[in-house]
Amino acid sequence: MIKTEFRTIVTEVPHPKALEMADRLAAVESHSMHGQLPVVWDRAVGSSVYDPWGNRWIDFTSTIFVANAGHAHPLIVDAIVKTAQKPLLHAYNYPTAERLNYLEELIRVTPSYLEKAFLVSAGTEAIEVAIKLMRMNAMAAGKRRSVVVSFEGNWHGRTTGAQHLSSNVDQRSWIGHEDPGVLRLPFPYPWIAEATSDPRGFFRETLQRELDARGWTLKDDIAGFMLETYQGWGAVFYPADFVKEVERAAKESGGLLVFDEMQAGFARTGELFGYQHYGVQPDLVCCGKGASSSVPLAFVLGSGYLLDLPSVGSMSSTHSANPISCAAGLANLKAIENEGLIERARDLGLQFHAELNSIANASPAVSSIQGLGMVAAIITNGVGDADASAIATEISWECMRQGLLVVHTGRESVKIAPPLTIALDAMIEGLSVLRKVIDDVTAKHS
Repeated sequence: MIKTEFRTIVTEVPHPKALEMADRLAAVESHSMHGQLPVVWDRAVGSSVYDPWGNRWIDFTSTIFVANAGHAHPLIVDAIVKTAQKPLLHAYNYPTAERLNYLEELIRVTPSYLEKAFLVSAGTEAIEVAIKLMRMNAMAAGKRRSVVVSFEGNWHGRTTGAQHLSSNVDQRSWIGHEDPGVLRLPFPYPWIAEATSDPRGFFRETLQRELDARGWTLKDDIAGFMLETYQGWGAVFYPADFVKEVERAAKESGGLLVFDEMQAGFARTGELFGYQHYGVQPDLVCCGKGASSSVPLAFVLGSGYLLDLPSVGSMSSTHSANPISCAAGLANLKAIENEGLIERARDLGLQFHAELNSIANASPAVSSIQGLGMVAAIITNGVGDADASAIATEISWECMRQGLLVVHTGRESVKIAPPLTIALDAMIEGLSVLRKVIDDVTAKHS
């Protein structure tokens, strides 16, 4: 049993009824939706998650990098309630004040070269839009091919186009064919010596090798480059020089530089967008998750020219610009600005990572800490008879039992990303739980 200022565990965890609910869900729902830690979410407020049986967890997940402004932020709840009570629940593509107000504010607060947006419901849908715009732009330029370059280990979603960009052969095998218009390049992991010693050369050499092998050229065949701002599974950022060289190659090709900002956007890394750490100017930016800190909302940002490549009515979405989502998105922008969440993520992130690195330095179970601002990944080592993935899974489960929720990745990492509004004391308590759990798991297998 646990009772602290920010955690309460008064029952067995997982609760027997939580397991019963999981079994009932499995009977009526595709099991592809399952696999998360068995915690029944009854309500979530700020950085706290509650189940129906009196247990309370510190949330180091923000669900899955969504609740940047905290769970049930009052501004966002109020905006959703007012819009629902108006009542205005859906409006398809007809104009609404909610849609206009949100888009005007979104364009106001983002960099000036991002002139227009296309609203959709989910991040993978935004990626599909970006692929379409990249290839339409290449066709308009008269290119021989419209090849999209992506990077191994990046993850862009589960739809056909998005999965083609992934380097995970097993996860895209269902498609039944390979897209000849996708070129995947190695990711410059910090443990690859050539990538750290010469990031620009590493990129150019691998790019040219792949182009030569196919008889392609930058100018004739490349539609653009798609980068996940950091590796989602491990919060691994690119070297800045690597990304600057990608930007240079994009300009040489006449193609586009595109960032997938699903996990990195909306103050998470200490900038409004994570790509801003690299000092580059993208042509398209794909956002979701933290865009509303709540209900489904995603979009693509870019220049007026690129966003207007599709003809009127040729690119739309049933729930695009949903008034409730737009109202929540606008309230989210206000919360980020009013509460200085960009600066808070930057400042709090320094203490966050300092403590995580202290944990890593003291534990043989931790290989490294990756991330920036208020996102991090604990990259694990194997200990004794347990491999690195098993250690990460055991850490995730034991944190849950101790009143702390972390992201269980299913591989050799534990992801953590608290709401940016988390109280300093709650963050410190969560990190202390994490330290103890890692020590206990390490000792168990040593």
